Amino acid sequence: MEKKTIRSGAPFVFAGVGVLAVALTAGIGTISSYLIAAGVGCAAFALGKKKYPDRVVEVETAPKSGNAEVDALIREARGQLDQIAAANDAIADPALSRQIEDIEATCRLILQRLEEQPNMLSQLRTFLRYYLPATLKLLNARAALEAEVSAGQSADIAARIAETIVDEPPFSVREGGFIRKGFNAEVDRLHDILSGGKGLLASIETKEKERTGIRTLKIGYNKVFGYYIEVSNSFKDQVPDTYIRKQTLVNGERYITQELKDLEQEILTAGERDNALEYEIFSALRDEICAGAERIQKTAAAVAEIDTLASLAVVAVKNNYCCPVVDDSGVIEIHDGRHPVVERVLKDALFVPNDTYMGEKENRVAIITGPNMAGKSTYMRQVALITLMAQIGSFVPARAARIGVVDRIFTRIGASDDLAGGQSTFMVEMSEVAEILRQATAHSLLILDEIGRGTSTFDGMSIARAVLEFCADPKRLGAKTLFATHYHELTELEGILPGVKNYSISIKKRGDELIFLRKIVPGGADRSYGIEVAKLAGLPNEVVKRANVILKELEQGGAYQAKPREETEQVSLDAIGEAEVLAAIRRAQPDTMSPIEAMQLLYELKQKLS
Repeated sequence: MEKKTIRSGAPFVFAGVGVLAVALTAGIGTISSYLIAAGVGCAAFALGKKKYPDRVVEVETAPKSGNAEVDALIREARGQLDQIAAANDAIADPALSRQIEDIEATCRLILQRLEEQPNMLSQLRTFLRYYLPATLKLLNARAALEAEVSAGQSADIAARIAETIVDEPPFSVREGGFIRKGFNAEVDRLHDILSGGKGLLASIETKEKERTGIRTLKIGYNKVFGYYIEVSNSFKDQVPDTYIRKQTLVNGERYITQELKDLEQEILTAGERDNALEYEIFSALRDEICAGAERIQKTAAAVAEIDTLASLAVVAVKNNYCCPVVDDSGVIEIHDGRHPVVERVLKDALFVPNDTYMGEKENRVAIITGPNMAGKSTYMRQVALITLMAQIGSFVPARAARIGVVDRIFTRIGASDDLAGGQSTFMVEMSEVAEILRQATAHSLLILDEIGRGTSTFDGMSIARAVLEFCADPKRLGAKTLFATHYHELTELEGILPGVKNYSISIKKRGDELIFLRKIVPGGADRSYGIEVAKLAGLPNEVVKRANVILKELEQGGAYQAKPREETEQVSLDAIGEAEVLAAIRRAQPDTMSPIEAMQLLYELKQKLS
């Protein structure tokens, strides 16, 4: 809506008629005639202006950019703004309403500028595609949540609980003491009795003084006969017949009454009766709350949803997350992805982001090699987390992301024994891998870390390759898979298996120093750098040096040959022949040998004969 001034034509009509009348009567052509005509015209114009003034009205202005496409988009935007304004009117939060009003005003200014600059078509499309729909969705979601909360309003239940139960109730409802003072008169009376009954005793004492006229009368207690009334000797003649004498003192007498005995009995049973009464009140309150359970659950669900959405929003803003595109493309494309947890716990270093691309055909399986501690597991975990976060509706820790929907995410990361179940690390690993291969589909995402490491090298490598082939083959599984391994022989599968691509963690070696760059790069790693990592972990230098010597011998000869130990007490491992075996048997002393020593000797002898 715009304010426009509508000019009245009446003043000009008056002026024209006046001039025409003068011209017809006085004639045209003389100076005086022109002057008279001008004067009459001005007077007529002023009269018309006064009688028929200009009007200011609000009108709906049509777009006027001159570009039909832009004009259509502007009309669409104004329609969305009208919806936003209507939705904003229903919001009960003044702060949010003011923010929406600011957004709305800014948007209308932008539209006005777009009318003047139709060449900004791309900006207008972005404006319509993201900002206005997002604002409208926010308002509608807020209204829906408020409606859910309102539908489950439980203020009456909350008030009922507050007026019935104390702020800090005891652990057990069977112990009593959880009903608020003033809620039930009988409970209050029992609480007074349990606290010593001072109020009741004082009232009885006052009543008896007034009834008997004995000013010195007082009520006391002892363990022999409980509560009593004590009267001094000077007033014992005024003692009523209803008093029963129980004890004579030097200065007076002690009596009991039926009222005192009843009070004593009440005190003795007050605890039990209070617990029963409070539990009865609690049970009634519980039944009342149960009747409103559906309302409470609606409120809880709405609050939980609000809490979840608010938490995701706060995390996204604080940590610079992006809005992912979630579709059915089957592609996982992440630019500068980060691990949402690791990046927050790093203190002395910046998190190194990494890109990820996994298609349905190309780059479907990634073989990731590199040293331990370089970041392979972190990278694979972040891909899984970003995929999961995107599919639950959250922003993700990345510069940009496109996530094709996956039906499941399977992970096999870490190593642990199942001692209770009697399963070794390798057995647990194989059981989990077997379950993954049975349950996964072509639309699943698999995260497999160091498959086959818990057994011998050849066995482990064979299992790892077989699992990799199964995952990569579209006819058997064909799932998107991140496969981290130290078996560098598996990198030869790139170009052999369809969709397999090699990646490695970039490192830099400076002398004996190993620097992890944390960057995922195409291609396989040249070696595992296990000894360098062991050194970083704090292994003694002597052990590291010896490991390097053994590694060189293995690389040169293909197998490490242990040097024979020089021992005089035991049979030489280099000795062969029956004569030496017989000599060893003769030297043996079976009476003094332990079972383990005897078993060891048998193994050594068998080795000599083989």
